[in-house]
Amino acid sequence: QVELVESGGGEVQAGGSLRLSCAASGDTSAVYAMNWYRQTPGQGRDFVSSLGSDGSTAYADDVEGRFTTSRGGNTLYLEMNNLKPEDTAKYFCRYKSRRNRVNGDYWGQGTQVNVSS
Repeated sequence: QVELVESGGGEVQAGGSLRLSCAASGDTSAVYAMNWYRQTPGQGRDFVSSLGSDGSTAYADDVEGRFTTSRGGNTLYLEMNNLKPEDTAKYFCRYKSRRNRVNGDYWGQGTQVNVSS
């Protein structure tokens, strides 16, 4: 079982920066993907970024070049630069695991980011 807690959200003006954190606890040894998603009211959760256990990364087109995901110990980070009003959303981290053909899919509770113009 993995528990995830996001932090670092807040209010920022357009062009500013924020760093989100996702602290993981529990058994993370079988985790193979660590992702960030975001959601606006009335919409589904959209993919933002992924970090594989091999260090590979991927980003949504609209954040490529502005956002960077990384990991330090049991914490996943999302560095967000040159923020735009359209980045306003609740951001969630998601860990995916697999061991002995059993898949795990864990989400945090989210952290709100508001970008004003």
